[in-house]
Amino acid sequence: EVRLVESGGGLVQPGGSLILSCVASGVIYGICMGWFLQAPGKEREGVAAANTNMDRIYYADSVQGRVTASQDNAKNTLYLQIKNLKPEETARYYCAAEPSCPPVTPGRALRGALYRYWGQGTPVTVSS
Repeated sequence: EVRLVESGGGLVQPGGSLILSCVASGVIYGICMGWFLQAPGKEREGVAAANTNMDRIYYADSVQGRVTASQDNAKNTLYLQIKNLKPEETARYYCAAEPSCPPVTPGRALRGALYRYWGQGTPVTVSS
């Protein structure tokens, strides 16, 4: 079992930046991780996905060039840096994990159905 705890959300002005963190229990090397957002009243969307070897990293088209996924294995922590945030990106942001980490297409990696374990999420509000 993998336990995930996100943090780093908050209020940010449009055009601002945030770094979200996801602390994972247990060994995270080699597993698949994903970042997702769910805006009020909308379906969950994939933002970024990577295996923790960091040799497969995928970003949603909507955030390409504004988002960077990274990790610190020593701290069992994954990070998502988001720049130039938009009001429509106001949402709860989740990290997710799948230990089996099968080889998948980028599209499947950014779908929530791949992942068995989820954190509680951290809220991000983009507003002036």
